[in-house]
Amino acid sequence: MDRDGLQLSREQMRSLGYRIVDLLVDHFAETDENTGRSPSRAALEEALREDLPETGADPHAVLDQVEEDILPNTRRIDHARFFGFVPGPNNFIGTMADALASGFNIFSGTWISGAAAAQVELITIDWLRSMCGLPDDAGGLFTSGGSMANVTALAAARHAQLDDVLDDAVAYCSDQTHTSVDRAFRLLGFQPQQLRRLPSDDQFRLDVEALTEAIATDRADGRRPFCVIANAGTTNTGAVDPLPALAERAEAEDLWLHVDGAYGAPTAICERGTDRLNGLDRADSITLDPHKWLFQPFEIGGVLVRDTTHLRRAFRLEGEYLEDAMGADEEVNFSAYGIQLTRSFRALKLWMTLKVFGREHVAAAVEQGFERAEQAERLLRNQSEWRVVTPAQMGVVTFRCAPDGWDKSRIDALNRRLAPAINEEDQIFLTKTTLNGRPVLRLCPINPRTAARDIQMALDRLDELRHSVQV
Repeated sequence: MDRDGLQLSREQMRSLGYRIVDLLVDHFAETDENTGRSPSRAALEEALREDLPETGADPHAVLDQVEEDILPNTRRIDHARFFGFVPGPNNFIGTMADALASGFNIFSGTWISGAAAAQVELITIDWLRSMCGLPDDAGGLFTSGGSMANVTALAAARHAQLDDVLDDAVAYCSDQTHTSVDRAFRLLGFQPQQLRRLPSDDQFRLDVEALTEAIATDRADGRRPFCVIANAGTTNTGAVDPLPALAERAEAEDLWLHVDGAYGAPTAICERGTDRLNGLDRADSITLDPHKWLFQPFEIGGVLVRDTTHLRRAFRLEGEYLEDAMGADEEVNFSAYGIQLTRSFRALKLWMTLKVFGREHVAAAVEQGFERAEQAERLLRNQSEWRVVTPAQMGVVTFRCAPDGWDKSRIDALNRRLAPAINEEDQIFLTKTTLNGRPVLRLCPINPRTAARDIQMALDRLDELRHSVQV
């Protein structure tokens, strides 16, 4: 080992690398009953806290510590019974692609430094563009996730619609919109009141009539409406806003239509998703996260824009140190389309996954997510003391336990306790949310490795716990 040169010998690299690959193979191939755990900060401080090592240690000893103290103390969001938030069910091909991109340290910010990486990103973005029904000349780029994709799309909207003059500008979304949109508006220089959160309808969708009234009121008061932000699969319930009607309103009012489809837009890869996303093709920009429902390792989000010149106009600022990187017109520099100059080769994992498995098999995996949520809904409707609050849509179902004779406050207390109670056992993980001011349990079973028995097990255990939870 050459510690001064930060180099291992060939034999040492193979020995360590094969061991890491074996860990990954076991992770993907074995069915672990445990979803992982979230120990206390104090416990992790005791296990991991140390001064900066001065001389270094044997790499296998360091990997021993990773295996013993880090991996088991991390919640497995790719577990078949991880139903909380939005699961991250990655796949082995994507994982190996990330290893290649990281190991070869490919820089994908400029064509001169990563021509093949840029070309693969162009092609993979075009596959997503086609899935979502945008025109042939639409495009975009990959980002770290949906939050950065929303920042990127809304920066393009700000420049295109407002020429970056923010005074009296206003945008609209529903009260179910992800908080990353609020964060994006803050980063882009808007005041909180410039993002109007309108009450959603009884299906937790953006209300078109409320939107129309708000636009009229704001115009009458001298404000400048410029953007409508629609949801294609909300985190709370999987709701899809009425995209065709919102597109009509946006066109009539000359507003930018941005669709936050970080969760739901990737389902356009299958027929059922396409049916539920009617109107997505009319968006000016779309956010989508392949590390959610296209089964990629973190991080890979994406933004699509109907007219990519809006991205270049919003972001292309080139220093003199980049003169040699600009190249010919046909050479795409993705650093000119978004915030990052330094960019990893995120496209490789999605490109390899789609090449290896093909659209039909990825689509079938997405379809199964719909079916598992629908299975959960059917089981809940057959249980006398359980109530479906929102039906299965976009792979999400919400529900609550409502024992006969219990008043509302006691029912709410019970449902607040059920998620922590089941999560403490580390066999199943789910989360709760709040709808119309009341707590509900929420199931998001989109992992293609989730079997029907996993859904049955989760609901059976919840039904057992309701008898023992103290409220």
